[in-house]
Order: sequence, then C-alpha cells, then structure tokens
Amino acid sequence: MNTPDAMLPTDAGKFSCWAGRRVLITGGLGFIGSNLALRLAGLGADVVVIDSLVPEYGGNPFNLEGDGLDGAVPPVRINVSDIRDPHSLRWLMHDRELIFNLAGQTSHLDSMNDPFTDLAINGAAQLSILEICRQHNPGARIVFASTRQIYGRPRYLPVDEAHPLDPVDVNGINKIAGESYHMLYTRVYGLQTTALRLTNTYGPRMRIKDARQTFLGVWVRAVIEGQPFEVWGGEQLRDYTYVDDAVDALMRLAMAEDAVGRAFNLGGDGVYSLADTAALLASVSGGRYSIHEFPAERKRIDIGDYYADDRAFRTVTGWVPRVPLEDGLQRTVAYYRRYVRHYL
Repeated sequence: MNTPDAMLPTDAGKFSCWAGRRVLITGGLGFIGSNLALRLAGLGADVVVIDSLVPEYGGNPFNLEGDGLDGAVPPVRINVSDIRDPHSLRWLMHDRELIFNLAGQTSHLDSMNDPFTDLAINGAAQLSILEICRQHNPGARIVFASTRQIYGRPRYLPVDEAHPLDPVDVNGINKIAGESYHMLYTRVYGLQTTALRLTNTYGPRMRIKDARQTFLGVWVRAVIEGQPFEVWGGEQLRDYTYVDDAVDALMRLAMAEDAVGRAFNLGGDGVYSLADTAALLASVSGGRYSIHEFPAERKRIDIGDYYADDRAFRTVTGWVPRVPLEDGLQRTVAYYRRYVRHYL
C-alpha cells in the first residue's frame, strides 16, 4: 500500500510506519545516507549504517555526531566496513527489512583515472549485495541510488526515463550496471528492488573539501572561506534537489508498492543556469564569483544542459519538492558557517 503522506516532513511526528523498522543504509556516513539515517532514527526506526570511511569518498563520522539543530542525535548503529567485503555484508544484511543502497564512487574524474576501482564499487559490489539478499534475505525491500549521469548528454529536455542511456564516463557506465543488476534481480528472482536517478543533490553534510561529490560543495567552501568561487561556462541548465527533499523521496520510494522493479528520475523545484545558481548563492551568502572557460579535462565529460522529467515518480509516490533553491542554499551556508571545521 502506498503511504506517501507518512513521509512528509510536517507530518512525520504523527505517523509510526517507520517505528521499529529494521533499516540498513550503505554509505550511511556519507551525505545523503547520514541525513536519511537521522530522519529514520528520529522516527523510531532501528537503523544500521555501513560506511568504509575511505578518505576520497563522502563518509564523515561527524555527519552522525551533530544534527545542526542543537537537538539530541537519534541512536544509529555504525559499522565501518566496505561493501566490497561480502563477509561483513552477509552478517549485517541478513535481518534488515529495508536496505537503502547508497554507497558508491561518485567522482566522474576519479572514475576515468581509476576505472577498475569504480567498477569494483559501482558494479561488482552491487551484484554482491543483491546475491547476499537473494540467498539470505530475499524479502528485503531495496532502494538503489542511481544517477542522472547514466543518460549522458541529453538528446531532448526535460529528460524522462525513456531517454537513451549513453554516459560520457566510466562512472555512468558502471552506474548503469549497478542499476540494471537491481532491476534484473527483481525480474528473475523476485527481489523487491527500485531505483532513484538522483540529480544535483545539495545541502548540509555534503562533501565540500573538493569537487568529488558536487560542484556546489566547492562553491560553498569558497564562500565560507571568504574567497570568490569559479563558475565554469555559466550557461548550462541544471535542476537541484535539497537533501531533505531527496530523503523524503527515498522514504516514499521504499513504501510505494507500485515502484518495485522500476527506476525513476528525481528532479527539483525548477531549472536554473549555473550563472543564476551562482548569483543566488552569492545573494544569500554575501559571496563573490567569477565566470571562466570550462577546463579541458572537465569539458570532455561535461553533459551540457540537464533537467529531469520526474512526473512518473511524482505520480507513483505523491512527492513534491518543498525547499526552493534559494532557501536550500541559505540553509546550507548556515550549516557550514557553524560546522565547517568538520568538513575540511
């Protein structure tokens, strides 16, 4: 039964559908995973997170130590392990009702410089997770974090789920493999999998020390440090999802029966050029920026304009974004002004 209203932020305290639910989050000390873990634990779920804490990736222990709201941090059990280790996964996954499979290598440049590591994490490890579920926990519901990067350079806009998959880098190819494994295991073995193709997610707890996760992180770091940030190009169009909205989307997807065996796009509250995005960030933060030509190594794997058609997801789950870009950027800057020392 679909129960989207139970996931709305304003209604969360009135609903108990998550209380006592046994949840596992891979990549749970990372950006989206930690925000999801705190939300679910606050609703009474029994939450276990797995994270390798590899320095080049997004895991950060502080993500679950402070909630940025001066409130008590809900209890979350942390296991430092790697999704490439099937022995620890088998033990951790065997009794979980819901698995949010968010662990992955997200850097497009890293995937080109070290393609086999990207393949191991975004391809082989995903297959291992599914095999463990098939053999030891076939009743689990699995939500896989996919990416818009699998579409490559859009042939038309907005991009819907029927758009051809034609990635421009190794990361996109391996994410197609990971998503495809999940869909295959539903069709062949009956596992309850679903996938969400995320766009530019941003907000508190994102990686800001470099551009491995999102360019917005680098911009925010520059603002916090009182430095101008660089905008490459500026005319490219993007959509953005504030992390609280992304968490709501993942939770809704986990409860939507009609979503099993399907992959969905997720978008945001509107379409913005990079130059417009920079101007908004500058206006809410007092920051400064300059526009530059695209660096050659980035230009080769840039996808140009992208924004999603996510009507299918909204129809199935009832999700709508609740945080406009301007508000989300303001909240993000406020978070890092207070906690930046934990992210550099």
